Amino acid sequence: MAVPFDQRPDLIWMDGKLVPTSETQISVLTHGLHYASCVFEGERAYGGVIYKGTEHSERLKRSANILDFEIPYSVAEIDAAKRQVLDRNNQKEAYVRAIAWRGSEQLGVSAQQNKIHLAVATWEWPSYFDPAQRLKGIRLDLAEYRRPDPATAPAMAKAAGLYMICTISKHRAERKGYADAMMLDWQGRVAECTGANIFFIKDGKIHTPIADCFLAGITRATAIMLAKKRGIEVIERRIMPDELSGFSECFITGTAAEVTAVSEIEQWKFTPAAITKQLMDDYTAEVQPKGGKAAAA
Repeated sequence: MAVPFDQRPDLIWMDGKLVPTSETQISVLTHGLHYASCVFEGERAYGGVIYKGTEHSERLKRSANILDFEIPYSVAEIDAAKRQVLDRNNQKEAYVRAIAWRGSEQLGVSAQQNKIHLAVATWEWPSYFDPAQRLKGIRLDLAEYRRPDPATAPAMAKAAGLYMICTISKHRAERKGYADAMMLDWQGRVAECTGANIFFIKDGKIHTPIADCFLAGITRATAIMLAKKRGIEVIERRIMPDELSGFSECFITGTAAEVTAVSEIEQWKFTPAAITKQLMDDYTAEVQPKGGKAAAA
């Protein structure tokens, strides 16, 4: 049986100090728990170097600002904290989770004076999907919940509360034998998966939904950059579900998923082929450390 996360023999950086994971404590009356005033980042380290760590730290700060609080550490300080805990845990192929939240000084909707906390945890983590399965293609369900209208939720923040419907949708998909679920937006257009962006291929061109009610992921941007370097046209546009039968390939991107092929979305079938495999290979090469730990920014 896997060791529960709160009992892992690692260190966590918390409010400026390294603390054994089993000794980290927050109050059950924390505002972030009751009112979802919490933002986070998911990052990966390859060979001990965090890929695009500074971009993630910048997004963490932006997400907090959207939720109306200021993280009391600079981007450089957050970067340093992530490197410190990764080094002290002596982890090379690892997941990095930075998280910030409002504390427990006041428990009510209004909590403007609550202390803002920041923690960074890391743990060894290999590929999210088996390498052979990543190329063969995973199966996706079609989620019942939809991404909300950005006028009704802080869609551009990586905020904990926005993932509630993702957890529900992924659980339902897994119970039906799928690996994940594709979500539509509030207008019934293709949006993303529960924790990854989605791409489709037709006639040698890549199509992906416009990211205006969900996060335009950092891995998403990397995949687009890699495709364009190969001379592959990438079209960001509105995609309706009834178009899916016209696409030949499909893949998803994310810090956890990296670049993973999709073979099926409910009744729609896809065959992973040259473009998907090329981008998988290019992404694997892209994230490898270049020039030592100086590249960790």
